[in-house]
Amino acid sequence: MIKLHKGRTKMIWLPWTIGQTVTEGGLVALSSGQLIPTVAGGTPEIASVIGVIRHAVTSASDEYTTQGNVEVQVPIELNVEWIIDVDTTHALVLSDIGSYFDLSSESGYTNDTVDAGETNEDQFQCVGFISATKGIFVINMGIGADTETDAGA
Repeated sequence: MIKLHKGRTKMIWLPWTIGQTVTEGGLVALSSGQLIPTVAGGTPEIASVIGVIRHAVTSASDEYTTQGNVEVQVPIELNVEWIIDVDTTHALVLSDIGSYFDLSSESGYTNDTVDAGETNEDQFQCVGFISATKGIFVINMGIGADTETDAGA
């Protein structure tokens, strides 16, 4: 789960794409004016990521079958910090602070977990170490978001 650590955010309500599921505290993005879950593999693009969904959407949710709005927590300033779980495939270490990582594509993980072994999409920059399976990250999102490699770092 992705939880706010430090920084200013606000809650907004946006339309959910029918037929999509997402876990509470997962990253969501805009696609054709509606929200979809962000998944590992670069779809949707980093610039489409808008925030963190506050409630899960399951096949039993009204939003799964009927158009409805869902609550999303969006940053309203730069460098908002989030506490995020790291998958157990690649342990986070203290020297990872400053490094960029991807969403986990490992089996059993969803759109709310960092993969500390992948650096292709650079959705997260580690800014604090809590444990091997939890860290503090800035999410690379919104218009102007770029990958660490493209940013010249």
